[in-house]
Amino acid sequence: MRRLSFLGLVALILIVFSAPALSAPFDEVIQRWTKTKEFQDGGDYLKVTATYYSTEYIEALVQSEADKNLWTADELELHKYQLLKTLNLDETIPVKFEFEVKGASMHMAPFGDQVWIWLGGKRYKPADYDPRFNFKVSDRIEGMVHFPRFDEKTGRDLLEATKSVKVELSGGIYPAIRSIGVDFIWDVAKDDPERLFAGQSGARLEMDRLIKRLARLNREKDELWSAS
Repeated sequence: MRRLSFLGLVALILIVFSAPALSAPFDEVIQRWTKTKEFQDGGDYLKVTATYYSTEYIEALVQSEADKNLWTADELELHKYQLLKTLNLDETIPVKFEFEVKGASMHMAPFGDQVWIWLGGKRYKPADYDPRFNFKVSDRIEGMVHFPRFDEKTGRDLLEATKSVKVELSGGIYPAIRSIGVDFIWDVAKDDPERLFAGQSGARLEMDRLIKRLARLNREKDELWSAS
């Protein structure tokens, strides 16, 4: 009996102390795609964190939630579908921003003119962003910014053959960075967004895209009929 109790205690200790090791890969993924920079100028302090929603990051995020909540395979696919739909990954490049300020308040309006993404040597403004970024920030705020995934004129996938992505913030948003600005660079050479669209969630998203495309074609057809 004592031997069994001792073995049980050893097993419990191994489980407890192995938990951080098991979570290490997820932590490494988070660190790889989440970047933070801090700036201080007198009494003004700014901390900016940017997270690029790569394939690896999204897969790790979904798997982490599945492990914590003991989801079935179907539940995991459902969550993945909902997340991908929210991120609008088939049309945009999502980046999450977190700002923390102390001292002077931060003013970023219009935010669409304060942030850009560099792809293939060209600069692009966001297609959409959290509207709260247009309001004064005196403590902390976080939200999503969606950059265009495709070239507006040619329809070309902007991530195709792209080895790195740079996101840039104007220095005019805060006194501590007025003369320098802020940028974040990620290596995306091995990132494959299309991998996310495999499986049940991908099939559902493809159906959503087809329905959306048909609705757009019908709308254009109606406009042509109205014009004639």
